[in-house]
Amino acid sequence: MDKSPEMDKKDRIEVKPLEIVEPIGSRVLISKDKDKKETKGGIQLPDNIEIPTITGRIVAISAEVENEADLPLRKYDKVLFNPKGAIPVDFEGDNRLFVVEVENIVAVFRKA
Repeated sequence: MDKSPEMDKKDRIEVKPLEIVEPIGSRVLISKDKDKKETKGGIQLPDNIEIPTITGRIVAISAEVENEADLPLRKYDKVLFNPKGAIPVDFEGDNRLFVVEVENIVAVFRKA
């Protein structure tokens, strides 16, 4: 029996497991919102100028933060954070993931 070309070892696609970032201590993983390319008045900004944003969504929470009853943080919450203490997680060139200490989260957006 001949082997089909699909079964040839050199033609197989190797599937690598995805890396998972799990923050530890009193930290969360935040996906930063995209930088704005337009002002509130509707003026388009050039590509090299951006209005920095410091808002994002929590995508992972450490066990310590999850078990802390005094912290009102949950996965997928939109938050305002201080970017100075944020540690970038470099998975790709256009990095938008940051590990942030809870102390650097200054507000949580909630629907009224």
